[in-house]
Amino acid sequence: MLFKKIPTIDTHELESKLAEKPQIIDVREPHEFQNGHIPGAKNVPLGKVMHYTPNGKTYVVCQSGMRSKKATKVLLKRGYDVVNVRGGMMSWTGAKRGGKK
Repeated sequence: MLFKKIPTIDTHELESKLAEKPQIIDVREPHEFQNGHIPGAKNVPLGKVMHYTPNGKTYVVCQSGMRSKKATKVLLKRGYDVVNVRGGMMSWTGAKRGGKK
């Protein structure tokens, strides 16, 4: 488990899955989330991830991919099926909700 590979996809792969309505958690702070997030994503700040219970396969996103990687590790250790989104919202080119138009 020490060097177990973290399941990861990039933002383009996640965008191609949006039609399936995947479960996505955004681990940024609420003000970051409100400035623009992936449609359907739920805001679960990194500090609260330890108390979050995913329901099935869940994709984890943040601003750059660093916080989501930490959150993914936490949830994997708890036995959940989670996937880190590499590049985060900085790499996201798809539709967004919230923020300035």
